[in-house]
Amino acid sequence: MARRVVILGAAGRDFHNFNVYFRDNPQYEVVAFTAAQLPNIAGRIYPPELAGERYPEGIPILPEEELPRLIREEGVELAVLSYSDLLYEDVMEKASEILALGADFMLLGPGSTMLKSRRPVISICAVRTGAGKSTVTRRVLRILLSKGLKPVAIRHPMPYGDLAKQAVQRFGDFEDLDRYECTIEEREEYEPIIRLGVPLYAGVDYEGIIKKAEEEGDIVVWDGGNNDLPFYKPDLHIVVADPLRPGHELKSYPGTANAMMADVFVVNKVNVADRESIETVKENLRKLNPEAPIIEAESVISVDRPELIEGKRVLVVEDGPTVTHGGLGYAAGYVAARQFGAAEIVDPRPHAVGSLKAVYEEYPQLREVLPSMGYGREQMRELEASINAVDCDAVVLGTPSHLERFLKLNKPVVHVSFELRETTKPDLEEIVSRFLSERGLT
Repeated sequence: MARRVVILGAAGRDFHNFNVYFRDNPQYEVVAFTAAQLPNIAGRIYPPELAGERYPEGIPILPEEELPRLIREEGVELAVLSYSDLLYEDVMEKASEILALGADFMLLGPGSTMLKSRRPVISICAVRTGAGKSTVTRRVLRILLSKGLKPVAIRHPMPYGDLAKQAVQRFGDFEDLDRYECTIEEREEYEPIIRLGVPLYAGVDYEGIIKKAEEEGDIVVWDGGNNDLPFYKPDLHIVVADPLRPGHELKSYPGTANAMMADVFVVNKVNVADRESIETVKENLRKLNPEAPIIEAESVISVDRPELIEGKRVLVVEDGPTVTHGGLGYAAGYVAARQFGAAEIVDPRPHAVGSLKAVYEEYPQLREVLPSMGYGREQMRELEASINAVDCDAVVLGTPSHLERFLKLNKPVVHVSFELRETTKPDLEEIVSRFLSERGLT
């Protein structure tokens, strides 16, 4: 008899694990997905078109609070943790709760979940959410473009809307963002890659996605989300570490596994971290993986309108994941506001509207910045209202997304850019060039 299963996640890794391991496996019957961390992702159905012939009605996606009831009343025997960014203590807390309810607990590994591409795959992953993967991804894409190659980027999933329509998504221009009704989190990740002129794929069905990507490009760049493992078996696995959170590389799930599997490390943000923390992170990485070379790199910040910051009262808006479940209290926007001489960074908390009020309660590290939460139209409206309610001279956008394209803001906007600059050898140019040469691609 098939074992009854529930898959715990946050609309990403959970769906992939189902697709590649459980969907056609007669040993298991998936009763439900449970969703947490993000708003508006529960209360949906994983559609029959994606769930397969064994699930003609689809599979319900329920709030994680339903888990005890599912185990007690629905005969669930196995709970599969499919998050992409937890600390060890959080993993074991969830495991203990599940065991106490009488069910088994499972983690799926790379051998069961990584797909193999017929194109070379370079993956960019991290030991923790907010480590700076996006700057590394852009650096690698620029290197590949300079070699005359046709890279295709594939982004870790963020399917928060109609899952059947989002199965395989291709983004080639900004109109595609509107066509797919992308959330702000999606726009933050997709816009910088679109600006490079590199086609980008994302969605739910990563078997279907890789087939499309292989037809379009000659090399695949996996742009990882949070600190998850790649969905595709990498030929070059680049892992980013964050010296602003020393020690997290030793206690992050599944980020620590990423570190153990790495071919090369990038210790990012060395220009804003103290040397002691940088050396601590490097020492920890060597303990986990003594063979992988370590590159130190700066995250270099620039702004398009510095005159709107200097001597002014500004509101800082940061990208949501970094300053919420990523655990940081600030990011590039705050650093830019200080670096370019803001007279005051205005506290946004008294002006937060709707669900954003609850965000500050859930993530107490947030104080002087506003996270760019926008998981659906209603929350986008709340973000717009929160920004417009703050009495300030300008809005400093630390998020890579140009919010003013789709929000009506009543203040001038400063865009913050941040790019990677390696400070040690070998650098990514040498690493990637050697990789390409070994495969006859240069």
